[in-house]
Amino acid sequence: MRGSCFCGQVSYSVTGSPILSAFCHCTNCQRLTGCPFVHTIHFPSTAFSWTHSEPYEGRLHSYVIPSKPWKIRFRCKSCGACVMSANSKAGKCSVWGAHLSRDKDGKILDWNTVKPTAHIFYGTRMLDVDDGLGKWEGYENASTCLG
Repeated sequence: MRGSCFCGQVSYSVTGSPILSAFCHCTNCQRLTGCPFVHTIHFPSTAFSWTHSEPYEGRLHSYVIPSKPWKIRFRCKSCGACVMSANSKAGKCSVWGAHLSRDKDGKILDWNTVKPTAHIFYGTRMLDVDDGLGKWEGYENASTCLG
């Protein structure tokens, strides 16, 4: 699968199946994106690679969350879109569904592979979502199910 920022200056690919695909309602995602929740897709770090021109860092701005120094978010220097989060503690990376490649009708390619299966960190939601997916206090199947 391939993805990119809004302007296309930053691009990446991920291989294999995701470890997790969910709508995240955590306060970090809310505050870093300005949205009530995001479609986060987790992969092993080894599944991720930048595909834009080297040096890769030349097009990226990174931000370390002070309370979680093992988490680094990467944004495009041109358009500001957050395109990837790396978690060195867990050996995982996250990309966001909205950045994945789409077909001519605007549908995300490989949707069946990345379709969200749950809402995570739902306890800090900004709005209720009635879509039939499980709602979890933390990560799916690793925390209390809220509904």
